[in-house]
Amino acid sequence: MINFLDIQKISQKFQPDLSSVIEDVVNSGWYLNGTKLSAFEDAFANFIGVQHCIGVGNGLDALTLILQSMKDLYHWEDGAEVIVPAMTFIASAQAIVRANLTPVFSDVSSFHYTITPELLSSKVTKKTRALLPVHLYGNSCDVESLRKISVDNGLQIIEDAAQAHGGRFFSGKRIGAAGDAAAFSFYPGKNLGALGDGGAVVTNNSYLAELVRMYANYGSKEKYKHVIQGVNSRLDEIQAAVLLLKLKKLDEDNQHRRHIAHIYKSYIKNPFVVLPQYADEDSVYHIFPVLVDNRKKFQTYLIEKGIETLCHYPIPVHKQKSFSFYNSLTFKESENIANQEVSLPISPVLTDDEAMYISQMINNYND
Repeated sequence: MINFLDIQKISQKFQPDLSSVIEDVVNSGWYLNGTKLSAFEDAFANFIGVQHCIGVGNGLDALTLILQSMKDLYHWEDGAEVIVPAMTFIASAQAIVRANLTPVFSDVSSFHYTITPELLSSKVTKKTRALLPVHLYGNSCDVESLRKISVDNGLQIIEDAAQAHGGRFFSGKRIGAAGDAAAFSFYPGKNLGALGDGGAVVTNNSYLAELVRMYANYGSKEKYKHVIQGVNSRLDEIQAAVLLLKLKKLDEDNQHRRHIAHIYKSYIKNPFVVLPQYADEDSVYHIFPVLVDNRKKFQTYLIEKGIETLCHYPIPVHKQKSFSFYNSLTFKESENIANQEVSLPISPVLTDDEAMYISQMINNYND
C-alpha cells in the first residue's frame, strides 16, 4: 500500500537528531515559553522575511488572534465583513466568526483554485474590513495583485498560509510576507509539521504582534496583569524544537514535492483526470489535486491498486451545516472542486518509482 502520507517515514528522515532535540527539552525541565520557542520564532521570522513571529497553539488560533487583534487595533465594529474563499478548510471562516466578524464568501479561480481581484471586487462593501486569501493546496494566491483593492478601500490582508510553508510569489517574496499578517499551521501533515498541534502568526506590524502575543497569553504582557480578555494559545518547547530542526530542510523537502508533481504532470495522460494547470514553481504542493467526474469509483479503483487517496475538501464552507445561513449561495468553481477533487500521494518521502506506478495506474483507469 502506498499511503497518502507516511508521517512516520517523514519523522525517520530527521533521526537521530529528532529524538536528540526532544531529549534536550525533556532534560532541560523547561517546557513552555523557553529558549526553543524564542529560537524558532526568530528563525521562522527570518525565513519568511518579516520582523515578528508569535508561536501559538494551532492554525485556527493564529487566524483568530490576528482578526481579534486587528479588530482592536483598527476599531472594527462587531459584524464587520471579511472576504474569504468558499473553497478552503473550514478554519478560514471559523476564525472570522470566532472574532465576532462576518464572513463574506467568494468563488475561486478554476485555474489556481484561489481568489482573484476580479472575483473579489464585487464583494467589497462599506462594511468590509479585510481580505483573507488562502494559499490553497500550497499554491500561491496572488496577494500582491490584491493589494490595490486593499489600498483603494482601506482593507487589511490576512494570508491563510496554513498549506503553503516555504512558498514564494512571483516577486520572490515568501508566502506570509506580502499581507499585513499571515497565519500558519504546523499540524503534523503540513509541509512544516510538528509532532502535534502548533501554529504561528507572522507580521511586520509591531503593534499587531504585541496584541497577538497578549491575546495568546491570557491578555497579559506582564505576569498577573491582564489588560484584555485573552486566551491560552501556546507553541510548546518540544514542538518549537522539532520545527526548528525541520525548518532547515523545508526548501529541500518542498523541492522534492515539486519533483513528484512534475512526474505526475509529465506522465499522467488520462482524459478522465484533470491535472492542476498552474506552474510547478507557483506551488509547494501541500496537496496534488486532480479532478474526476466519478470520485468514488476513481478512489475505489486506486485503493484496489494499493494507492491511498484523500479528498480536500468534499463540502465547501458555504454548504456546511455550521454555516447554514449561507447554504442557499452558489459558487460554481468551489462546488465543482468540492465534488470532483481527489488528492494524490505527495510528500518528501514518496519515491520516483511510487510516483511512476501511481501515474501508470491512473493511465489505466477508465471511467
